[in-house]
Amino acid sequence: MHRNTLSAVAAAVTLLVAGAPAVATPQDSFFGGRLPLSAPPVTTTVAPGVTLTSMSLGAKDAGDHWTVHVYLPGTVDGPLNTAATALGAREIADRVAGAVREKGFEPRVEEVASPAFADRPAGTLGWIVRVGQYATGAEATAALARLRAAGFAGGTRYTAQDGIDAGAPQKVHVLRVDFRAFGGTVGTDFGPALNGTEKLTDLAAAAGAVAGINAQWFYNSAPGGMYVKDGRLIGSATQGRGGIRITKGGRSVDVDAYTAHVTLRAGRDSAEIDGVNRVPGEIWNCGGVGGDQPTEKPQHDLKCTDSSELVLFTPEWGTPPAGVGAEAVLDARGEVTAVNASRGASVPAGGSTVQAIGDSAAWLLGHAKVGERLRVSERVEDSRGRRVALTPDTTILQVGPTLVRDGRVSVNAAADGLIREGTDQTFTYNWAVRANPRSAIGVDDRGRLMLVVVDGRQDGYSEGLGIAQTAELMKLLGAREAMNLDGGGSSVMVTSAAGIVNRPSDATGQRSLGNVFLVRP
Repeated sequence: MHRNTLSAVAAAVTLLVAGAPAVATPQDSFFGGRLPLSAPPVTTTVAPGVTLTSMSLGAKDAGDHWTVHVYLPGTVDGPLNTAATALGAREIADRVAGAVREKGFEPRVEEVASPAFADRPAGTLGWIVRVGQYATGAEATAALARLRAAGFAGGTRYTAQDGIDAGAPQKVHVLRVDFRAFGGTVGTDFGPALNGTEKLTDLAAAAGAVAGINAQWFYNSAPGGMYVKDGRLIGSATQGRGGIRITKGGRSVDVDAYTAHVTLRAGRDSAEIDGVNRVPGEIWNCGGVGGDQPTEKPQHDLKCTDSSELVLFTPEWGTPPAGVGAEAVLDARGEVTAVNASRGASVPAGGSTVQAIGDSAAWLLGHAKVGERLRVSERVEDSRGRRVALTPDTTILQVGPTLVRDGRVSVNAAADGLIREGTDQTFTYNWAVRANPRSAIGVDDRGRLMLVVVDGRQDGYSEGLGIAQTAELMKLLGAREAMNLDGGGSSVMVTSAAGIVNRPSDATGQRSLGNVFLVRP
């Protein structure tokens, strides 16, 4: 497709914005080493040392169109009217295309390529079947109705959101915090309890923050993944997923992969605690410990299960879930004040509760005795197996995947669970390859913290980016280290002066969130 190219003036602006040479490298395969600015960036001062730069990239192209995306069955002989996978093997795509053609439509079979990630080479992810080219989503929807009436399943797609067009229109917003001029802090916050969601605008206003951005993904109305705040482990680890560690109020930032092991000791006996502040038996993003099904490896946005678990609840959670099983209530010293044959007791101030389900309930009932102490120990490790000190100024959020490490594009897609186990790669295609709204956090070579939002799913205005392209964007913006945050409809950025800066993709506006990053004066 023909796209606007970067003018000499825009190239100079890119250099000023990024703070890094706009030189193509082998990893800059999407943007070619330069941001396709369609207008000069606009930078405003939010507070002393805090700036907001808004950029327009690319432009709508005459070749962008709506199309009908025909779903494929999981097997070559599977039913077509209930097919649910977005892409599949070539033989399945060919069979579906043939059937569509027999009904009078003109299908096309297209290859979907997966970009190279740090832990997975580039290659063919699968094949898709599409029908028609339409100027509007309404026309595509009408064509989809005809296709469904003929016995097929499918949806509509806007081709500029396929994640392969470097010149597609994008709106990018970049907050930079320069601690040489800014005396405040950057850290995380959540509402009255972890078990509940709040809007970023409300949290920022309550904290008197000058700016903020969405942070971690959330499930069952609570953040998902390791969450360390003020040195306290208050969220379960997804073992081995990427995360960002922030100390000194944002002045020190490091991206790595993390694991956590929490142990409950009763006398000489011990048992591993499966989770911290989450619903027992439900392991969102998988990557848990001991007996999880169908896998103990990270799988983003997949809920694994375990019928036998110990889960620790701290005061940050709020009211723990009630249900069958057992629980022990511990005071601030770890002394057991109550042992219950069901779950749901409140967490005492400064104390905790340990809930158990399945076989773990029998273990807890046999080892927790009123008046005796249960000891909880925890160990957080980085990717090299080194213990991470949880000092009072330590924040760790597991979000991921990693985007930039030591100045290089480095997306740990397989280890982070973006690549689905099994043959159905629909999730990988829709979440990682196709364009979506994205949020990211990073730090540049000058030590400036970066908070970035890319709008998406808004045809002709801002299409969004794939994960690999988000990593390239962060590098071109000057990131030395960068981490992906929750995205999609969760992507939102605010400042105290402007309110919501970007255009969240949900029709209802900004979402309520599990936790956020705030820039506090």
